[in-house]
Amino acid sequence: MVFSGAANGTQISDIYQKFPMAVAFPNIDDRRCKEVVLINTSGGVAGGDEMKIEVVARGDASVAVTTQAAEKVYRALDRPARILTRLRAEGSARLAWLPQETIVFNQARIARQTELDVSSGAELVALEWLVLGRIESGEEILGGHIQDSWRIRIDGRLVWADGFLASDQTFPQLRKTALLSNWRAIATMVYFGPRLESRLERLREIGASLECACGVTIVGAIIVIRVAAIASADLRRGLRRFLDQLDHELGSGPFGVPKMWSC
Repeated sequence: MVFSGAANGTQISDIYQKFPMAVAFPNIDDRRCKEVVLINTSGGVAGGDEMKIEVVARGDASVAVTTQAAEKVYRALDRPARILTRLRAEGSARLAWLPQETIVFNQARIARQTELDVSSGAELVALEWLVLGRIESGEEILGGHIQDSWRIRIDGRLVWADGFLASDQTFPQLRKTALLSNWRAIATMVYFGPRLESRLERLREIGASLECACGVTIVGAIIVIRVAAIASADLRRGLRRFLDQLDHELGSGPFGVPKMWSC
C-alpha cells in the first residue's frame, strides 16, 4: 500500500492485495489521517504460511495501519510461518503501525521480521506484541519456535537491530527472573520523530503511570518502549493508555488507539 499527502487529506496511490490478506478502509470521523485495517481471511497462521506486508507513506501523508483482530499462530509440525512487514515513511509523512496482538499457541512456529525505513523529516510509531499462551484460558507454552526481529534504518543507515528467540530448548527457562519471569504478554514499540530528548521524559512519565511493567529509553536516534504484563488483557489496557497519552503528546494524527481495537 502506498499513500501520499493531498490538499484534501491522505490519498491511496497504489494498493495490491492477494488472498488470504484483504485491506479495508473504514470511515473514521472527519480526520485528515487514513486508517487502514488488514484482514487475514484464513482466520490464523499455520506452519509454512508466508505473509508479506509493505506500507509506504509519502509527502504529507498521515496513515495508521492496524489489524481486524488478534493474529493467531497455530501448532506447526516442522516449517515455521513467516511474516515480513516493511514500513517506509518518506518526506514529512506520519505513519503508525499498530496491529492487535499476535497469540502464539503451544508448539507454534513463527519467524517474524519488521523492517522500518524512515526519512529524517518523517514521524513514525511501530508496535508489535506477543502473547505466549492466554493465561485467561489456562494455555501453557511448553515448546515451539518464536523468532521476532527488528531492523530500523534512518536515511538508509541502520540504527537499531533487535531480536527475540525462543525454541524448544529455551521455553522451560523463560520463567527465570533474568528472562521473562511471569510475563506472558510482551510488547515492543518504537518512536522516531522530532524533539526526542524532551519526549523521552514525557514517555517515561506515561510508562510509569501504567499498571503493567514498562521501560523507555533512547537507542541511537529512536525511542524504544518495552511493555510487559502477566495477562494479555492487562497488556492491552496498558497499551491503550499509553497510546491515548501518546496521541495527546504528539498532537492530532495517526498515533492514537485505532478504532478497530474497540470493535
